[in-house]
Amino acid sequence: MKKVVLAFSGGLDTSFCVAYLKEKGYEVVTAVVNTGGFDESKLKEIEERSKELGSIKHYTIDATEVIYDNIIQYLIKLNGLYEDEYPLMCADRYVIAEEILKIAKDEGIDSVAHGSTAVGNDQVRFEASLMTLNPNATIIAPIKELNITRDKEIEYLEERGFAVDKEARQYSINENIFGITVSGTEIDQNLEPESFAYTLTKRDESKTEEYLKIGFEKGLPVTLNDEEIKGIELIAKLNAILGSYGYGSNIYVGDCIIGIKGRIMFESPALSALIEAHKKLEQIVLTKRQIMFNKQAAANWSDLVYGGLYYEPLVKNIEVYADSVQEKVNGFVKIKVIPNSIQVVEVSSPNSLVNEKIAMYAQKSQWSGTEANGFIKLYSMQQRLANNN
Repeated sequence: MKKVVLAFSGGLDTSFCVAYLKEKGYEVVTAVVNTGGFDESKLKEIEERSKELGSIKHYTIDATEVIYDNIIQYLIKLNGLYEDEYPLMCADRYVIAEEILKIAKDEGIDSVAHGSTAVGNDQVRFEASLMTLNPNATIIAPIKELNITRDKEIEYLEERGFAVDKEARQYSINENIFGITVSGTEIDQNLEPESFAYTLTKRDESKTEEYLKIGFEKGLPVTLNDEEIKGIELIAKLNAILGSYGYGSNIYVGDCIIGIKGRIMFESPALSALIEAHKKLEQIVLTKRQIMFNKQAAANWSDLVYGGLYYEPLVKNIEVYADSVQEKVNGFVKIKVIPNSIQVVEVSSPNSLVNEKIAMYAQKSQWSGTEANGFIKLYSMQQRLANNN
């Protein structure tokens, strides 16, 4: 029989893929690549779901460290929000594609499969990556090829005796170390999401105020309240703390790879706060020109990563630049957390360009008023000449 390795999450789309591929004569090897969205009980549940659906073998791959090292560290260093808003929560698709190809190679299988549709972004991210990393691989995308709806997927599975949970019926949910994205039904219709659509950012009414101190080294967070902590552990902890204040969710309409607009709700408390804190630290450490250029670098990097072109050489070029410019982004940022909001209230750095020995804004300086007058005269010369012609 033919064999295929399927990127499997246990959700509606990939559950359909197992059943469908099996009926089409494939022996299906499933693999869940955990990029931070599943705990041990959920991973076990996914494995059991795979067996229930009829797979011949299942892999569980832990890639949380990989996604932090390969993607998240540069997301933070570059303040890399797609269209200044979306924290690239889709970027784990590249890691998933890499791991699926490794399994296929180890198993001696030429075919790989995914559960993306023909109208989303993930089809591009998965297939562009798979084609780039292994031009000889055969890519199978049942939902895309059939152009099947979620309702038809549910009908197909239930007709064959496979249960589909209520949550899967209403929303398409993706969870990883970044946070959670939710789409479907009223979200697609530009309406307010139901309250039960939110998971990470459900407010605890008993919480009113809290301060968090985050330490950065070379642009990356390394301490929380003066205690050393690994990046992925910090993100998990901040998601819990900040989410309990109701902070970190957003409803976003963005430009999709295929040229349409897409609307999602996402919850990403930790990364939203870390990027805000990082920006404030950069403001006192980097020069005006560095900050201006960083915005261009971030826009290009986030556009490539969002857009399925993670293996475009420019991505690595920009990351090398980011490593360089972040050498002096060291220090502490203090955040005040209140219901539904955060505010950066204190920033300090040994590399600060704010030097009270030279000047303090609107207070004192080492230069005289006469010297300032001369500067203004020269600084405004072309403007004055142009207006006096």
